[in-house]
Amino acid sequence: MTAAVLSVRMARKAFGGLIAVNDVSFDVKEGELLGLIGPNGSGKTTLLNLISGALKPTSGQILLGGEPIGGLAAHYIARRGVARTFQLVRVLPSLDAEQNVMAGTVFGHQRCWGEEARRLARALLERVGLGDREHMPVSAMTYIDQKRIELARALASNPRILLLDEWLAGLNPTELKVGISLIDELRREGRTIIMVEHVMDAIRTLCDRCVVMSSGVKIAEGGVQETLSDPEVVRAYLGDEDA
Repeated sequence: MTAAVLSVRMARKAFGGLIAVNDVSFDVKEGELLGLIGPNGSGKTTLLNLISGALKPTSGQILLGGEPIGGLAAHYIARRGVARTFQLVRVLPSLDAEQNVMAGTVFGHQRCWGEEARRLARALLERVGLGDREHMPVSAMTYIDQKRIELARALASNPRILLLDEWLAGLNPTELKVGISLIDELRREGRTIIMVEHVMDAIRTLCDRCVVMSSGVKIAEGGVQETLSDPEVVRAYLGDEDA
């Protein structure tokens, strides 16, 4: 049996009286692309924040390769091999495209410097479709191209697990097709990915399994088709009257 790269055990995050993530548990196996889905406000991004160290769990455990990472600072978790993109893009606006990606090589899991980092950054920019814009300031780029920068930066450290938070959101149909193809290429390389996404075509095309959240609780887990047709999942998305 393939070992779990990431294990989430009864993870909980409370903000005062609001429980945003309520005792959620699941495993992610090496080379698996797991879809983390659910209605808006269901706790998906909060859960990614717990895994990546942007937030500390109120209780529960998060294990990377069997070692606890829940509650560690984000930069320590990044060095252990967790990289991510954000629902609201976060780039380094005073730097150009190449420098933004090089930041991922310096501060992430597998680090390199100097000319080696520059070559890797240029190769990744080429891969995400920005090979001719390495010296463009990211502040002058479109939102979509900034998302490409963020993905390239996340890949720069060769992470053990990649977290994609609605990376496909806002793409036009042509860009969406390219984006799905790029993520599929990463999956075929054997990368381990958790993808938060509302684009169901992407979930159906790319994911090996799904975890579904609603109001902070995991309500379903399993194969894509069976999970999406689960009556409780349908109710969570459409409401009781339409389910």
